[in-house]
Amino acid sequence: MIKTFDEKLSGFLFVVILPFLLLFMSYYGFESSYTRLKSSAEPPEFLFSSVYSYRVIPNYLSIYMTDFMKVCIDNCSSSIKSFLDKNGTPFYHGLFLMNSFFFILSSLLINVILKFKATVSFNINFRRIIHLLSIFFIVITQYAPSNCDTIALFCYLSGIWFTVKYYHSRRNLYFYYLIVLIAVSTLVRETACLNIAFFASVFFNFDDLKKKDYTFIWKVIPLLLSFMIPYFGLRIFLNREETSFMEGVYIVSNFTSPFNLAGLLFSVIVLYFIYKLCAISESRLVIKKYLFFSLPYIGMITLVGLFWEVRLFLPLILTAIIVAFHDFKNLYN
Repeated sequence: MIKTFDEKLSGFLFVVILPFLLLFMSYYGFESSYTRLKSSAEPPEFLFSSVYSYRVIPNYLSIYMTDFMKVCIDNCSSSIKSFLDKNGTPFYHGLFLMNSFFFILSSLLINVILKFKATVSFNINFRRIIHLLSIFFIVITQYAPSNCDTIALFCYLSGIWFTVKYYHSRRNLYFYYLIVLIAVSTLVRETACLNIAFFASVFFNFDDLKKKDYTFIWKVIPLLLSFMIPYFGLRIFLNREETSFMEGVYIVSNFTSPFNLAGLLFSVIVLYFIYKLCAISESRLVIKKYLFFSLPYIGMITLVGLFWEVRLFLPLILTAIIVAFHDFKNLYN
């Protein structure tokens, strides 16, 4: 009984408390030269214009969390109020709470996914090291905090969970969950499309196509529609005077700026070393297919994103970590 309690306490401290403290240090322990969100009393106007306006769910959550923090600050003791006023604004504190909530949920999901159908050599101590590494990767990318990244990450990891559950159980319920999830998470951030890439990397088999077995195609079509309908729907119905498809074209800057080149090099090296850690050859195959099906996303990062924002590569890195230690031995059986 005591041993069970100790294991549960240890798991809670490792999966929930430690990640929260790491994010707390990131948001309040140092200031990033990348953004000045601490000085913004209200959700910044740019969140509701340009490409950010399509991220409907996190934008509305930012408004509600800012109002919530205003109420909390007005009704707390003078010492706590002084501390909060000194270290941020209602918007920034609300941003931290919102991101912390989804960050902890993401940590719980990573823990569950790493434990599920792991390779034989993947013991608990090694799993915790990999989990901790994943958490550190998430935290260090928060030098450019936003209101949508941790929510999008939670949605994406949920999609990975539904995919691997569907892969091992073949229960259609998980497939339907995935369809709904992609539709909803498209209202959070465009990274929802990577759930389609992950599904394709697991289920695509060129031999099936040669045998004229088109099951894979019929499975992917609903996933594509669940992404495309809300994606283009937002761009049709939102006010075009206040929105735009992209902030700018940064392809030249990505290959000339030392900061952007550093971000690209970091991501490539991390993916390379994770690939080398794959316990079985099938996992390496899944990573290769995943990167191939993710080429449209990678292309968009190259064109309209900034390599220095390593958070854009974070879904690719976390996926590689999960795949590297997942049991895909019966991939085509």
